[in-house]
Amino acid sequence: MDDTPAGRSASYAVLYTGYGAPGVASTVGYIEDGDLRVVTDPGMVRHRSLILDPLRALGVAPEQVTDVIFSHHHPDHTLNAALFPDARFHDHWAVYQGDRWTWRDADSHELSPSIRLIRTPGHTAEDITTLVGTGGGVVAFTHLWNDETSVGDRHAVDLAALHAGRRRLLGVADVIVPGHGPAFGVRGAR
Repeated sequence: MDDTPAGRSASYAVLYTGYGAPGVASTVGYIEDGDLRVVTDPGMVRHRSLILDPLRALGVAPEQVTDVIFSHHHPDHTLNAALFPDARFHDHWAVYQGDRWTWRDADSHELSPSIRLIRTPGHTAEDITTLVGTGGGVVAFTHLWNDETSVGDRHAVDLAALHAGRRRLLGVADVIVPGHGPAFGVRGAR
């Protein structure tokens, strides 16, 4: 099965580059495709302005965010979800909005032709990756890496699955945006 998003109309930005030491903060992403305004992993950061200020610099108010995607349910990736009161929230098995819980498998779920979710377990059994088709290639927002040099994951529940997911993404992505750390080109990850 080809994971590559069919579309190439989306754009992306990293709102905040996370880290794993000495504290912990998630890398928070932003994706725009047509009317979709998507935030990925709005988790722990030193102050919520570190998410909101870069978003506002892009001309987007929190109320304009249409979708929030959680790579997994650890608090360092979900803690600031309430900043986006009107959004739909996506995880590995459902979409949530207001008081609605709509079941669906995330694997190959498309938010648009340029934004696709795929299952990539390893760090947790429920991890998903957001694949984004842009004019410059495919970008993967994922927790399969903590940074470009991460070999394993000391918190992984399934290291074999994590490495299989990495191989899967390396066949599709041009840029990796890891769960904690700066984005990098796949040549560095190979």
